[in-house]
Amino acid sequence: MIAADDLADYLTARRSEIDEALLSALPAPPACPAPVADAMRYSVTAGGKRLRPILCLASAEAVGGDKRTAMPAACALEFIHTYSLIHDDLPAMDNDTLRRGRPTLHVVVGEGMAILAGDGLLTEAFALMAREPHGSDPGLVVRKVRVIGMVAAGAGAAGMVGGQAIDLACVTPGPDRALPPPLDAEGLRAMHSRKTGALIRASAIAGAVMGEGTDAQIDAIDRAASEFGLAFQIVDDILDVEGASSQLGKTAGKDAAAGKPTYPALYGLGPSKRMAHECLARATTALASADLAHTRLLQIGRWIVERAS
Repeated sequence: MIAADDLADYLTARRSEIDEALLSALPAPPACPAPVADAMRYSVTAGGKRLRPILCLASAEAVGGDKRTAMPAACALEFIHTYSLIHDDLPAMDNDTLRRGRPTLHVVVGEGMAILAGDGLLTEAFALMAREPHGSDPGLVVRKVRVIGMVAAGAGAAGMVGGQAIDLACVTPGPDRALPPPLDAEGLRAMHSRKTGALIRASAIAGAVMGEGTDAQIDAIDRAASEFGLAFQIVDDILDVEGASSQLGKTAGKDAAAGKPTYPALYGLGPSKRMAHECLARATTALASADLAHTRLLQIGRWIVERAS
């Protein structure tokens, strides 16, 4: 068992490494025009949990790989996550004014530049994964192509973008000005497996692949990360009800005010918290199947769930 303070030190160390790598990877003048470079930097450097890149690095370590090999993919995943937040906060989407404890990007630089900054981060993510790590070793090339494909699937129309589309459709009136029927339990789970879970899952798998994990290890991490993704969204829904804006770094209560489908709205707070712990139990079983339950991954999963404790 990894002590809580030891995990805290690990997370702090990985965040520091990731933040340094992100600064190095961000496009900058003169190659990139200063207005969009500054806008991208504003959002990327605003902080955050860095969960997705940490999962990527921890997965590489869990399978016995070198986390440095996974760092470009880790940075790319944070670029994609940050782009999604920039666009999610726009007036046409969630229309939020607070993110990571700062004014949202469109409030600072305007909607047009915010859209371009998000576009820039998304495309730069794939350029970064194609470019780094450097090397012509056939095995490395195969792993990079595999990771690029998985991350694209997790971020795209069948993954995160598709989940956001379902979420938006739930609160968007049709031509008759009527809202669509509310999502049932299966619909809610399917939406969140795309909206939140797909990129978290891609993050963990990317690290395992770049770390040269076995098929059994990659499969176990895939199954565990699916549970982590669901638990993360359940906990986020709980915190939207119970948390304060100052703690969350974003506006609390927005989902309920917008009438969005959430786990507490469908199940209640108590059952939602139990469901998050059930996710952790299934993740434990998945990791144990490949002798990975002793790694940082399970401790990170517990950290995800205990945010709502």
